[in-house]
Amino acid sequence: MITVTSAQLLSWLALFIFPFVRILAMVASAPILGNKQVPVRIKIGLSVLLTIVIAPTLTIQPNVDPASALGFLILLQQILAGLAIGFTMRLIFTAIEMAGDIIGIQMGLGFAIFFDPQNSSYTPVIAQFLGILAALVFLNMNGHLVMLEALADSFRTFPINSAIPAAIALHTLASWGGSIFSNALQLSMPVIGALLISNFALGILTRSAPQLNIFAVGFPITLTIGFATVMLLLPYLVPLLENITHTSLETVLRVMQLFGKS
Repeated sequence: MITVTSAQLLSWLALFIFPFVRILAMVASAPILGNKQVPVRIKIGLSVLLTIVIAPTLTIQPNVDPASALGFLILLQQILAGLAIGFTMRLIFTAIEMAGDIIGIQMGLGFAIFFDPQNSSYTPVIAQFLGILAALVFLNMNGHLVMLEALADSFRTFPINSAIPAAIALHTLASWGGSIFSNALQLSMPVIGALLISNFALGILTRSAPQLNIFAVGFPITLTIGFATVMLLLPYLVPLLENITHTSLETVLRVMQLFGKS
């Protein structure tokens, strides 16, 4: 007759619950996987499947009851670690969409908005276009698999224990969040420069020919130049996205290492 003690049940439950919470937090906050249009059942099912694969390779602090105060602290740590991974990867698409916002406003398309299913909000058409394109490129370069690999590596750099995460890790995460502005500006700068030159030329044309209706002439010219510049910019989107993705993965690894050095 097989007998199972309560201590064994608690150890098995802890072996499943603790990594499951980190994985579920990452899936819920990560790009593409955490899309609000993805059913909750799929997110939970994927998290359970990943937990079944990853949990047997982990070593967890023994005799930890998930319902105890120590177990609750470890659960909070796993939620924080999962959200940190997902948030870091989501900032890639935030930078791309922010660049689209800047480009759309400069082109005069601030009034042309579409519903963004990923963020459940309305975004300019250029931002929506660049966001969808970035998602396709991200999937084509197996970014989702690399993201799952970073999640699996996080259990090695930041194992499941009762250690308190270091505050410098959160500072590193906040610093990476500030980089979305520089990345968005880097992507949108060619369009901004082209439109600045065109607006400067239209200003000179208006001064030399005051009878010219600048609103009837300038808007089509601005749109044409903006779309042409965006089309010329698209081949350089892939290297930039790869660079941001690699930097994001390095940030994830560095944050997890700082968590582990707490």
